[in-house]
Amino acid sequence: MLSALARAATRRPLTVMLLWGLFLLLGFGLGTGVFARLSDNVPEVPGTESESAARYLDRADPAGESITGVVAGTAVSDPDLRAEVERAVADVREVAGVAAVPDPYTTPGLTAEDGRALIVPVTLESGLDDDAEERTLDAAADRIREIDAPDVHVSGGPLLGLQIAERAQEDVKNAELISLPVVLVLLLVVFGGLRTALLPLIVAVSGIAGAFLALFAFSGVTDISVYAIQLTTMLGLGLAVDYALLMLVRFREERRRTEDVVEAVHRTVAAAGRTVLFSGLTVAVSLTGLLVFPSVFLRSMGLAVAAVVVIDMLAALTLLPAMLARFGGRIPPAKTPEGGEEGRFFARVARFADRRKAAVLAVVVPALLVLAVPVAGMSIAVGDARQLPADTEARQLHDTVGGHFPPGTGASPVTVVVRPGTDAATADRIRALSPDAGTRELPGGVQVIEIPPPGASDGAEATALVERVRETRGDAPVEVTGTAARLVDFREMLAERGPWAALTVLAGIFLLLFAFTGSVLLPLRTIATTLLSLGAALGVVVWVFQDGHLAGLLGAEGLGALSLTAPPLIVAVAFGLAMDYELFILARMREARQRTGDDREAVVTGLRRSGRVVTCAALLLAVVFAAFMTGGFSPILQIGLGLTLAVLIDATVVRMLLVPATMALLGRRAWWAPAPLRRVHDRFGLREESGESGEESRPRVPAGV
Repeated sequence: MLSALARAATRRPLTVMLLWGLFLLLGFGLGTGVFARLSDNVPEVPGTESESAARYLDRADPAGESITGVVAGTAVSDPDLRAEVERAVADVREVAGVAAVPDPYTTPGLTAEDGRALIVPVTLESGLDDDAEERTLDAAADRIREIDAPDVHVSGGPLLGLQIAERAQEDVKNAELISLPVVLVLLLVVFGGLRTALLPLIVAVSGIAGAFLALFAFSGVTDISVYAIQLTTMLGLGLAVDYALLMLVRFREERRRTEDVVEAVHRTVAAAGRTVLFSGLTVAVSLTGLLVFPSVFLRSMGLAVAAVVVIDMLAALTLLPAMLARFGGRIPPAKTPEGGEEGRFFARVARFADRRKAAVLAVVVPALLVLAVPVAGMSIAVGDARQLPADTEARQLHDTVGGHFPPGTGASPVTVVVRPGTDAATADRIRALSPDAGTRELPGGVQVIEIPPPGASDGAEATALVERVRETRGDAPVEVTGTAARLVDFREMLAERGPWAALTVLAGIFLLLFAFTGSVLLPLRTIATTLLSLGAALGVVVWVFQDGHLAGLLGAEGLGALSLTAPPLIVAVAFGLAMDYELFILARMREARQRTGDDREAVVTGLRRSGRVVTCAALLLAVVFAAFMTGGFSPILQIGLGLTLAVLIDATVVRMLLVPATMALLGRRAWWAPAPLRRVHDRFGLREESGESGEESRPRVPAGV
């Protein structure tokens, strides 16, 4: 397959480039339409009690969406301001599609006790189509914003989703403007020429276009989260640069051995192309773990990110070879290193880890475990407007309400659906859980009890209240929904499906690594060291964003919990990226071992030949992730920091120290496989071709020996 791709790319390079050009235009044209389809309904899990009760209420008691306005910063009892607010309320009531706007001066709880703020809730009619709802939202929000007061903000409901989507689009644009020039400068440093440095960026831009197009396609069949834009664009840019970097370094090496550009491209695809193929597959397999969860959000994220990885992989295996076939003659071959040995620094590090393997393991492993300790106390939450940057309207509304009204004002209630057949005593016990509980009747004898939580909608008090309601109901036909109930069900879903997701990913990674190496111990060693780096990165994220240490340096604050989106995405993506770099190194180790038969020297040679590529790739990917952290949206900050740390720790401490130390500890056993599995690999396993025809060779060592 790789040979066929290489031949197609080199025979008709202009055709291949034209097709990718059309794909790029389609991605940035049609694909950017996904920004209008983003959803913030993250915690919904089909089949759970909270989702079932919510759907029942939607059918039995359909209610329109609602938004909230707040007027603050001055005495709201001022006659002129009161007259202006009342005129605005009357005007909003006349807007087509508005169902109700209570008078904030006469409705209890809507005017702050300090007299310097009031809330204007606006409820829309149910059943509005998207266009009508958007017109109603714009008209109502614009009229409230016309009130002449120091602080006037409008957000909430569908308006919050629109504001987050707009912020996401702005953050992606700013991140690209920051990361692309920095990546170009770093590539200039790596390759020393503008022509060579531009090729990875062309592949990367194709990856971004593919990210938009994949998300747009998936948005036609499922909800796409606002988080998907940043994450898929991050990876679309970062992995494309990684793969192109690996291919270009190998191409320049092959150009040193042959003057035939087409032959050099074929050798590059045969060697580094196989590594790119397996790397893409391992990242994609790592994301299949998200498909185990019934959450629409996690499944859609897994599919979208996996699609972007595949697009990056295809661009590296088709577009880049086509460009090399057309312009590769102008790219200088890699310089012959002084003394005949390249990567001397990495060779010295590998030899040090080999000689001091016990000391390396005794220092590095405990250090990573210490960093991972905060994971034991990790908590997740849906989150509120505090996750947004301080300059966003939703955050300003949240802070204004929090500064003038009691805790829990505006929080989503714990909603209890009491079906017919429930005895009155059970319903009374549920109502007795809070003195503020309210009850309303629905047709068919259904009661709806709404209990305001004492704090945030998804705080510890709210989730504890959900648990108490579920304990109190016993076997009665009572269901609990609302933000807190959805969070409880989401946590239970993660706990129940998490082990199966991990098993799926680990089994898939094991099989791919076995197919690549022919060993059963190398995959186990790789998984163990990767989990160490992943745990350390996630532990730092908990320490910063949950506990609040140094969060201010990133423009954030300690929220007491991580966004429920962050841990599963960090784990899935970081695990795949770690496998990416592992394969870069193993490919070179395997080549050297097959060529020389010397296990210890193969480790040194593998790091010597791959260390520069892995380090540069990790640095470039870290730059991309860091650029996306400039937006200030807390969930993206958490994901960005987690992935940045995971990449840097894995590419430096783990791959440069732990890998050679553990390989030295295992020795020849590292490549061992039972005889039956060895025969399976000899027959079906895929191999990395060395392409090093110009070097002295010795008989190859069979895989699995």
